[in-house]
Amino acid sequence: MEFEVGSILEGKVTGITKFGAFVSLPGGRSGLVHISEIAYSYVNDVKDYLSEEQMVKVKVIGIDNNNRINLSIKKAMDPPPRPPHSAGQGGPRFSGQGGPRPGGRSGGRPGGFNRNQPAEPETFEDRLKHFMQASDSRLSDLRYMEKRNSRRGGRK
Repeated sequence: MEFEVGSILEGKVTGITKFGAFVSLPGGRSGLVHISEIAYSYVNDVKDYLSEEQMVKVKVIGIDNNNRINLSIKKAMDPPPRPPHSAGQGGPRFSGQGGPRPGGRSGGRPGGFNRNQPAEPETFEDRLKHFMQASDSRLSDLRYMEKRNSRRGGRK
């Protein structure tokens, strides 16, 4: 039986390691579910989620040049609903763009947190626009520094 990326199959867990689980698939083939592909939450120990001989639904997420099959359990099921984010809930957020403040401390508070940061953009398009603007700004800063350093004779 030939497998395609995106196929959802039923298989049996045949082995558990610290980095994932091996799953027996139809047609006598087997594949690996990496620990990061077991659940949508953090998985510290595979044995907390799976046991040998357990039947699982898996999705084929990749087949490498050596015909090894990479599987995902979490992508074979619907993602859990995300809790709605409302302003003022959950405490301060760190955006990583505080920059140095007078007095030598970044962000004005320990750990760089700043309560006066603007609210996070709500839509994907807003987030993408914000990311692109920040990325362009960082790239222009890097180009400026490269030009400035090359004019000094290029220390090596």
